Amino acid sequence: MDGRTDGSDGSEDSDRFDSEFQFELALCAALEREDRVVARQLGGAVATPGARIVDVCVLEPGPGFDDRAAITADSIPPAALEAGVGPGTAVPVADAFDLPPDRARGVVDRAVDVGYLERERRNGRDLVRATARYPDDWFDRLVAIENKPDLGRPGDLRSQLRFDVALGLFEEVWLATASHVTRAHLNRIPEAVGVRRVDPRTGDRRVVREAATLPAEDPGVEIGEDHGLRTDVAIVSPDAKARKRRRIAERAYGRGWRPDPPACAHATGTADGRPYCERFERVVDPGSDCGERCRAYHSDDPPAIDCEALREANSAWVRDPSSAPRRQSGLDRFG
Repeated sequence: MDGRTDGSDGSEDSDRFDSEFQFELALCAALEREDRVVARQLGGAVATPGARIVDVCVLEPGPGFDDRAAITADSIPPAALEAGVGPGTAVPVADAFDLPPDRARGVVDRAVDVGYLERERRNGRDLVRATARYPDDWFDRLVAIENKPDLGRPGDLRSQLRFDVALGLFEEVWLATASHVTRAHLNRIPEAVGVRRVDPRTGDRRVVREAATLPAEDPGVEIGEDHGLRTDVAIVSPDAKARKRRRIAERAYGRGWRPDPPACAHATGTADGRPYCERFERVVDPGSDCGERCRAYHSDDPPAIDCEALREANSAWVRDPSSAPRRQSGLDRFG
């Protein structure tokens, strides 16, 4: 489950935390609580989708959270939410969706599958209605966290955090690191960014600098390509930000943070659901560490880890929308 080619068996690394992926999963596990939803690897750009991926997002429920949780455990397609479809009279698909017919059918199919839309056919026309009113106030705050366990290898950290602060999609932006944080480090990142030092083994987190509250409801500036003497920027309207924030919230709710465990005889899981390799005695990234690329790989059924049960037990996410909704209380901030 480890693509090593140096002849070592990986055991010398079992006591070392040298992977950003391992750090990210450990942080997600530490952040997860019954009054919030934690997700990872979500798009954080508007004008240029895909230009920014946020490592971790913490969603804090709003007043309408229980109503949203009662609709579906999955992400609702953005195009379905943005269409003129409510829970009242069914409307023709062609009238509700300003999309090519094939694309509209795909959106409707997915929205029906997850339980947000119901479909009927009348006089040879496909009609849809929402199964429930979608609550606009179901999430309160979105918090973005950039993970950089080793500040000695910062990469594009400064530009990434400048992007997040200037755009203001999230109420707060934090940097999480395992490194000792110096004044020089703080001076190199935007002042609005909060900094926490994190012990990935224990989950202990210490505030080095508090995050400022960003104006998520105001226009934002999306920083584009740097051309030396000129940097491309795009002004993002409050409405465009609101739509993107809803997309982020929906994606976070449906996705969560736990990756599926690999289908390998050496694979198991930690108590909190992180994929673990018994052969190399460490948490692994199934997408890059496992499979045929690993010399120790032995195909087998994946371990019986119920990631959904773990997620429901430890977060605000509701696995079965038909179950009684849980009233959220005691919210606090990233910490």
